[in-house]
Amino acid sequence: MTVRLRALSVLLLAFVLLLPAAARAVEIKRVLSPGGIEAWLIEDHKVPVIALEWAFEGAGGTDPKGKEGLANLAARTLDEGAGPYDSQAFQARLQDNAIGLGFSAGRDAFGGNLRTLADRRDEAFDLVRLALTEPRFDAEAVERMRAATLSELRREQADPNYVARRLFYGTAFPDHPYGEELRGTLDSLPKITPDDLRGFVKQQFGRDRLLVAAAGAITPDDLGKALDRIFGALPGKSDVPAVRDVAMKGGGETLLVPRPTAQTVMLMGQAGVKRSDPDWYAASVMNYILGGGGFGSRLMEEVREKRGLSYGVYSYLIPMDHAATVMAGGSTVNAKAGDALEIMRKEWKRMADEGVTEQELTDAKTYLTGSFPLQFSSTQAIARILLQVRRDRLGIDFLDRRDALINAVTREDVQRVAKRLLDPSSLLTVLVGRPDGVTPSRTINGGS
Repeated sequence: MTVRLRALSVLLLAFVLLLPAAARAVEIKRVLSPGGIEAWLIEDHKVPVIALEWAFEGAGGTDPKGKEGLANLAARTLDEGAGPYDSQAFQARLQDNAIGLGFSAGRDAFGGNLRTLADRRDEAFDLVRLALTEPRFDAEAVERMRAATLSELRREQADPNYVARRLFYGTAFPDHPYGEELRGTLDSLPKITPDDLRGFVKQQFGRDRLLVAAAGAITPDDLGKALDRIFGALPGKSDVPAVRDVAMKGGGETLLVPRPTAQTVMLMGQAGVKRSDPDWYAASVMNYILGGGGFGSRLMEEVREKRGLSYGVYSYLIPMDHAATVMAGGSTVNAKAGDALEIMRKEWKRMADEGVTEQELTDAKTYLTGSFPLQFSSTQAIARILLQVRRDRLGIDFLDRRDALINAVTREDVQRVAKRLLDPSSLLTVLVGRPDGVTPSRTINGGS
């Protein structure tokens, strides 16, 4: 580990010790509404703010053929008018009451979030209820959100990083929702109608797939009443198309998208570990040392610090419900692309062959345990973490157990997991640019 990162770890530890007790030891309360809706709550009245996070698991995971982007367009339009309020009136009520409301479509769930002052909670809860149960999807609002999404897609087709991501996922998960663009395509978006959006909400927003987390200035009794007020009118059962588990494809391929750019974007990866895998904690420690630890990681040290081949290079784990990947990426000048790629693959292999040192293991554990409380930076962040714990089925006592799970990882665990996951010959590699010193297995002109 570099001197800089050791110093950062010491500062992090000192800062953590100064954090409020609520950030270091929290009590999670299980709340069950009179109507049977469950939520987890971290109650804290020091700041008069309430945050709610929720997810409909599996919802939006499969858009109808030819209407890809349906779930995302619904997410962008749900708060553009509901019940008696058109888009302008609905947004005005949010702004006048300092209410933050948002929705998001993901690969494995359709989510929502609310942030409100405690004394405006009645108005906030009613607006969420209307958005979920009586969305208007007026033609003007739908067209405006559609146009914004189309504009984003057109603009990003010129972004090498976007092109690399799209090609990677499309190659890794062909004929599967994970391989598709969540926002749809230039062809599919114009085909989505307001009736499609209404049908999506009616079909996929069911209490059987609902998970809720809350934090802030609200009691368990009041939260229970709010849960029924917000979600109680939703159907008890949803009709969500099943998404199958999928094995990653494309291993061993090197794909090139030629672009007249000064630098080459590099993206590579292979099958990883799901969040439920017993090897998750060992994989997390391994990834931190390999490329997830910023300037203290091996990839950054070898590619940037020693050789100046890139401003930034990194690795990360992506656990999804039906697949998982371990990935690395970065960019470099075209003339050095072959060198940078070779070094990244060598570090991939070195981790699998040699594992980690005792000092690297200790430093990684210190950072991964010491930095975690810093994520409890706001009421909304706390609710978001709590929802993720629920979605990952980690148990209501997970926050108390997390440090022990990380500290239990041994060097032998890391090397075993590295041997299981990291194989340079199985990497799917995507390059966008004009790289020297690389022989692609396929060249894809005009990739998007």
